[in-house]
Amino acid sequence: MASEYIKIVNEVDFDYEVIAYSNQTPVVVDFWAEWCKPCKSLTPLLEKLAEDAQGTYRLAKVNVDDNPNLAIRFSVRSIPNIKAFRDGLVVSEFLGLQPEPRVREFLRNIAPSQIDLLLEKGQSQLESMSWKEAESSFAQFLAKSPNQPAGLLGLLKSQLMLGNNSQARQIISDFPPSPEYARMLLLVPLLEALSDTALVDVIQEDPLFAAYQNAIRLIHRGNLPAAMDGIIDILRQDKHFRNELARKILLSLFEVLGENHSITQQYRRELSMVLF
Repeated sequence: MASEYIKIVNEVDFDYEVIAYSNQTPVVVDFWAEWCKPCKSLTPLLEKLAEDAQGTYRLAKVNVDDNPNLAIRFSVRSIPNIKAFRDGLVVSEFLGLQPEPRVREFLRNIAPSQIDLLLEKGQSQLESMSWKEAESSFAQFLAKSPNQPAGLLGLLKSQLMLGNNSQARQIISDFPPSPEYARMLLLVPLLEALSDTALVDVIQEDPLFAAYQNAIRLIHRGNLPAAMDGIIDILRQDKHFRNELARKILLSLFEVLGENHSITQQYRRELSMVLF
């Protein structure tokens, strides 16, 4: 079987169709032969999964009887022999007939699924502050993988930045126990600050509180760098403003953008200078 995602390769085109191609997209090579009984079960499964993956990796089939030099080159001494290539190198492999869950796990480890790509897309949109687009990507991801903590965390961030406080509060209320739970808790102060009830206690004569209110308004408008500037200024004057509220809001914003974001890194350095 050959298709857009499945190639029959030989000694002539292997370097182009597998080695070179793997610099852009992972390639799974199935070393097989007509006489191999386990191959008759494994190869159809590999073909089905490659079609389902829709191009997140390529399946290349090598008949070892027709291509003995490739078998020697890659030390194929028994079949079926499955090798995964990425960036021109073998990064993973297995021998013999394996149960379908084991094969699926092998493929997940070498190539992201379409669902994984949706999650990655949402994370990228958060980093670019495209809140509405991120909300859509995380919603699509969760439709296919309900209650997945990483997807819920991403959706929570986008809902917060869109001002959808009731939806954000529901996500927090139902958030499952997971490694992401502690990161979710970092966002709770931001939800409270963005909620209407958070600014009832107005002290007009307190300039620091007025500066805090302005920072929250800037967050509502999506101007996070200006809001962070305001919060840093508050902390310069009062490191423990309102029982650590300003610092907690800043940590919430770091979590929204992610630790690798240039804005997070810039203001985390400034926070460290202020506090220490």
